[in-house]
Amino acid sequence: MAIESALKERYDREVADALQERFHYKNRMEIPRLVKVVVNMGVGDAVGNPKLLDAAVADLTAITGQKPLVTRAKRSVASFKVRAGMPIGAKVTLRGQRMYDFLEKLFYVALPRVRDFRGLSQRGFDGRGNYTLGIREQLIFPEIQYDKVEKVRGMDITIVTSAKTDEEAKELLTRLGMPLAPGQ
Repeated sequence: MAIESALKERYDREVADALQERFHYKNRMEIPRLVKVVVNMGVGDAVGNPKLLDAAVADLTAITGQKPLVTRAKRSVASFKVRAGMPIGAKVTLRGQRMYDFLEKLFYVALPRVRDFRGLSQRGFDGRGNYTLGIREQLIFPEIQYDKVEKVRGMDITIVTSAKTDEEAKELLTRLGMPLAPGQ
């Protein structure tokens, strides 16, 4: 049997009950939970040098523990020298145990390594209970070796929850330990 993540245990023991008490859910299945985490890395430079995409795929594999899907351009853009079907990015969809492990690493290890970090913006919620954040460099993750990085890249991380409103999602994520900035 696999070892359960501390974040998943925390959700089962404390967070679910606290959310049910706060929002007065009648059924246990109404309680918001994490559905998936999507990590996306755009590699626009891959148009000129396809080997940069391989480096981005290797970085995402090291960070998430799962092989990424190479994303391709949907349409041609002449000004960027992009043709439809060209590989221009990589993304990973995490669910289950890997999702909890990644979020735990993100909240407690990677984000505190960001310079002048004061918390994540509360503007990242989309109105439907999902949260998206952008990271400027992949170097904040401990798996990435600084010496072997060809180019510093950013990534977008989307946390998808089953919450119906931003308020429910904000409560869920803060109780799980996501460092949101006060105010805003």
